[in-house]
Amino acid sequence: MCGITAASHPQMPHSEVILNRLAIACLRPGPSTAACRFLKQRLAQERDPSLEAVASDLKIDPLDLGRLLTSARQQAIRWLEEADRMGVDLVTSLHSDYPDRLTEIPDPPVAFWRRGPAPLDGKAVAIVGSRTATPAGLIVARQLSRDLAERGYTIVSGMAAGVDGAAHQAAVDVGGATVAVLGCGVDVAYPYRHRALAQAVAESGCLLSEYPPGSDPLAWHFPMRNRIISGLAQAVVVVEASERSGSLITAKLAMDQGRDVLAVPGSVSSGRYRGCHALIRDGARLVETVDDILEELEGVTRLASDKKSANPLFVSYLEPVMARGELYSLDDLALRTGRPAQELLSDLGHLEIEGRVIRTSGGRFVRP
Repeated sequence: MCGITAASHPQMPHSEVILNRLAIACLRPGPSTAACRFLKQRLAQERDPSLEAVASDLKIDPLDLGRLLTSARQQAIRWLEEADRMGVDLVTSLHSDYPDRLTEIPDPPVAFWRRGPAPLDGKAVAIVGSRTATPAGLIVARQLSRDLAERGYTIVSGMAAGVDGAAHQAAVDVGGATVAVLGCGVDVAYPYRHRALAQAVAESGCLLSEYPPGSDPLAWHFPMRNRIISGLAQAVVVVEASERSGSLITAKLAMDQGRDVLAVPGSVSSGRYRGCHALIRDGARLVETVDDILEELEGVTRLASDKKSANPLFVSYLEPVMARGELYSLDDLALRTGRPAQELLSDLGHLEIEGRVIRTSGGRFVRP
């Protein structure tokens, strides 16, 4: 149901209710999780609570009440009209396509804006990680996203630079579904470098935001949107995260929501994986390949035929010297294996075709 108002669509049965709920969302005072919890309780108790009751319980100054209520309703109408013009849907909990998983979390959005055709229920995994991920981390994110998308999973992430963008792009590349939960309006390209990716996601997947069209990417929007990323997914996979990474917020929210949390380990020589290692110590499942995710969610791994396709070259002399996720130059591998460069290039080429090794833009090799 696209942007609707009582005036433009009087035949719609819930148009006034929807307008009212959107106006209620306008009253929410910034990044207050207490207000979110209150609104959830209020909306659970009453199908259509009055703006006056909500404003009173939010302790809005009575002297400001009339002005704020009028402003909230006018703003809601402007948002709906703008969304209608852009082909953006407004989804509230009154709609049949409001995802069931979001109703399970402690503070579901009162309403959200959606641009794109992808359904929001069904099999879904969130892949999150560092905005400044290493080439190895980006390769792992792409591989996991690609493998999951090919198996019918929707990839959920936050469209941020780094791991998020790599996960979305990989799903798009294989024709899979991906949902980007934004910290700005669904019509705002942020980061700007992802404008083409956002368009591709909107065409085959879905851009989703709690914030109305035109909303700027304010700093407090992003921690708030993380609860929706984890809320839409069955599991959250953290690919690369330092001990202060924002991805750990998503992982914590996922645990609170009863979602599975998984993490990719990495080198202990840098601090880039300390957050992942902390999650694993706390009980998160260690992830090396998509098999680990599938086993956690479904109790199964890839078909045996996939396992049999492994090139024996990898087992015989390359596997022992190539740690997963680490980058190696041709000289590194020649030194480690004692093989001539030309022979190595031939063997690596075969493994690259099979997807067992990936060549980076810098000419180095990584075992995903």
